[in-house]
Amino acid sequence: MITARPVAILQDNYAWLLRDSATGATAIVDPAEPEPVAAAIDAAGGRLDLILLTHHHGDHIAGTDAIRARYGARVVGARADAHRLPRLDQPVGEGDSVTLGESQGRVIDTPGHTHGQVAFHFPDGGVLICGDTLFSLGCGRLLEGSAAEMFASLQRLAALPAETLVCCGHEYTESNARFALHADPGNAALRAYAEQVRVLRAAGRPSVPSRLADERAANPFLRAPDVARFADLRARKDRF
Repeated sequence: MITARPVAILQDNYAWLLRDSATGATAIVDPAEPEPVAAAIDAAGGRLDLILLTHHHGDHIAGTDAIRARYGARVVGARADAHRLPRLDQPVGEGDSVTLGESQGRVIDTPGHTHGQVAFHFPDGGVLICGDTLFSLGCGRLLEGSAAEMFASLQRLAALPAETLVCCGHEYTESNARFALHADPGNAALRAYAEQVRVLRAAGRPSVPSRLADERAANPFLRAPDVARFADLRARKDRF
């Protein structure tokens, strides 16, 4: 079974420390800042087998080579983005498998934020590593892809089991909640979820991972019925 723990880095990013409980095999996701990432790995026993990269932005990949050199881990990332990622030991794409100990993760292509963005879904443990595609109560900006691409990517993620843990790349939930409440003020599930987030953040605790069931109920970008409505929401969020 896979467990996932957020590692706070940079200003509001999260790397994710994944561990296969059967074997102790460990992975780190998007290690942009080496020092806190290394501290988390060492505190967990000092073993690192894999580095998983969701997309090419510097606030996700900048520390990859330093962490690889320190622990000898293999680097996994999108084949389509190999030209702008650190050297990949395992280039992957849609439907490929990633092995961590006795656990198998499936690669899901999720273009929209970038052309080459990928997600990793580990069904044994119900963990979804989604980078900057799906955020709690939000979604990524359309920096390279189209609204249609992002809508399709989000729909694919939304189809995963309800208890899936959404492990996203940033602590954006409070700011996302402000727009979500503006866009969907009558949503009781959203109001309750936003209050839970407020309490967590006031206590200095991460708001993620979230449950996919809660995102389906409260996240306006997952609730959009079609591409046109999604595109309107994304444009309004960009101006909010």
